Amino acid sequence: MDSYVSSHLQKYYKNPDKTKRDVQNLLQHYRGLQPKVETFVFNDGTSKQLLCLGGTIPVHYKGSDYNIPVALWLLETHPINAPMVFVRPTSDMRLRISKHVDHNGKVYMPYLHVWSPNESDLVALVQVMIIIFGEQPPVYSVAGQPQTNPPTGYPGSLAGYPPYPTSATAYPPATPYPPYPPVNGPSSNYPAYPGAYPPYPPTPGAITASAYPPYPTSTGVTSTQSTGTISEDHIRASLLSAVEDKVRRRLSEIFAQSQAEIETLKKTENELRMGQSKLEDLGRRLDQEQSEVERSIASLRERHAELEDSLGKLKSQDANFDVDEAVVTTAPIYRQLLNAYAEEAATEDAIYYLGEGLRRGVIELDVFLKNVRSLSRKQFMLRALMERCRQQAGLSA
Repeated sequence: MDSYVSSHLQKYYKNPDKTKRDVQNLLQHYRGLQPKVETFVFNDGTSKQLLCLGGTIPVHYKGSDYNIPVALWLLETHPINAPMVFVRPTSDMRLRISKHVDHNGKVYMPYLHVWSPNESDLVALVQVMIIIFGEQPPVYSVAGQPQTNPPTGYPGSLAGYPPYPTSATAYPPATPYPPYPPVNGPSSNYPAYPGAYPPYPPTPGAITASAYPPYPTSTGVTSTQSTGTISEDHIRASLLSAVEDKVRRRLSEIFAQSQAEIETLKKTENELRMGQSKLEDLGRRLDQEQSEVERSIASLRERHAELEDSLGKLKSQDANFDVDEAVVTTAPIYRQLLNAYAEEAATEDAIYYLGEGLRRGVIELDVFLKNVRSLSRKQFMLRALMERCRQQAGLSA
């Protein structure tokens, strides 16, 4: 690794030491790759100087060995986020579109999807690519045919590679996919790939550690210190980890839904407890009122018994009582007020019965008018006397 690449890592990459060790480990195993600092143009038109590991990787396909031209672009957050991997065909090659490679040559694999900064490395990534490309090559040879416009998502091209499968029918045709916009087009984000894996973020500055799910440590994929060859078991473990991640997300959704239901039930429980407290308080108040009513009933029964006893005593006595002496006042003015009230009530009764006598024809009209005039004058004087007595005694009107 030359000094320019090293200085670029130290200046622009967030984890330069880890990135340098990862790159050096890859270059020791695959000498067909070379590190360079090149310009990468994103979909929104912005560009960055990124470290690119370009060259070839050996792939064994149907008994022959081929060198597949690839480019691994390391984001400035490496190894937090996965690299961006592209297949870079030469002038005599054509891309074979599949679920792993799109129209721009961008590579999609489960290993990239479950990339973990602590468990994933470039050596394991290349080994997975070798196994996947050994089953389905990403390019085929078109020797003698003119080259059309190559994808523009990466700069430069490589030449001088051994021959590849000679026709598009050398491998079963891939499942058709909808058109994929160019990398340097006006879009600001990579479009959602219709395969099984999500796209990468558009710019390094928008990448966070949570952009990719954590990679389980129990899948058996080689760590950054591994140097062995990845087998089919590792590929299966990588696929299983992707499925596990989907299951984990689904369980998280179920857990969140259950949490919301639990919160609703807790809120209902609190409301029911508040209602229970109100009902208990109301029950206590009703018990207190019932106790007061029972005490009032008992008091009234006692008074009723006393009145019954007094009435019985009065009935048993033979002496005649003066009604006027039955009520004794505490002051002369109260006595005067009581007498005036009794006389006024008697006058009111007399006037009433005079009216009844006139109605029935018992008395004549002139007699009725004469007596009513006299009684009314007396009634007025009695009412004036009662009013004066009330004022003198300080009683309310």
